[in-house]
Amino acid sequence: MLSILLRRLSLGFITVALVSIIIFTGVEFLPGDACTAFLEREAQGKLLENCRRDLDLNRPAIDRYVDWASSAMVGDLGVSVNGQQSIAELVGNRMNNSLLLAFCALLVGVPLAIFLGVITALWRDKPIDLVFSTAAIFAMTIPEFVSSTVLILVFSAWLGWLPGIVLTSANASAAEFFPEIILPVIVVAMVMTAHILRMVRTSVIDVLASDYVRMATLKGVPYWQIVFQHVLPNALLPAINVVALTIAWLLGGVVVIEVVFNYPGLGRMMIDSISDRDLPVVQAIALILATVYVSVNLTADLLTMIANPRLRTLHMRK
Repeated sequence: MLSILLRRLSLGFITVALVSIIIFTGVEFLPGDACTAFLEREAQGKLLENCRRDLDLNRPAIDRYVDWASSAMVGDLGVSVNGQQSIAELVGNRMNNSLLLAFCALLVGVPLAIFLGVITALWRDKPIDLVFSTAAIFAMTIPEFVSSTVLILVFSAWLGWLPGIVLTSANASAAEFFPEIILPVIVVAMVMTAHILRMVRTSVIDVLASDYVRMATLKGVPYWQIVFQHVLPNALLPAINVVALTIAWLLGGVVVIEVVFNYPGLGRMMIDSISDRDLPVVQAIALILATVYVSVNLTADLLTMIANPRLRTLHMRK
């Protein structure tokens, strides 16, 4: 088990390292640099020279990458061009806000998705299955900006029950975002619930058709005992990876939702940084999201192996 853990950690570290090289190289190949992008028409003479000196842009790219990557490993993400503030401080509050949105959506979506996935699988092709499966397909296919707009139109403009956009500042506490966060949470939970529901439904159906379930049925084991003791423990294992991918998506892929609702999260900050031509911040956020994505998937793989001894044995043989 220790060798598997070390191997996974090594692969995760290599993946993040490669992603950091891609991010840094991509920014390097952009026309100009952070200073010319930020200063625009004023990017000339002493002003441009001072900016490049402050950001160490006059040094060779390989030296700057080594310094940037080594500093990022200890939490130093550099300084933003716009305002000369520490990027770690700028990202901190936005990261907390994105985590708050993700946590609330997970709290609502995961239990609901697992429950509905099991129900639709146990009553396969029945009316309850057709209703929720159809709703899940719609939730997966409708773009987030469409569902967000519809919810704002209905619950904010027409009914006036909930705020349509978030006006609370990025530095506010979690309690201050209520009730403005309700609609964003609903939109995120809808998409997340649909994906997990479909996965759980398929997994439960596959386990119900397995040989050991049929054998238990032939031996006269009560149906609900089979479901709770044999089907669910095995069927829910694949859901761990889906939940992990969902968490990674929540932290980096809800840019559209954050923009529509004006939610001050990490995705919205990246959009604002792109608009402000603050390339060091964009670079830092991309690295953070990549690291979170790899870390969450690594954790999910390890949890799956711990919960399923057969996978652990298979990896050991490899």
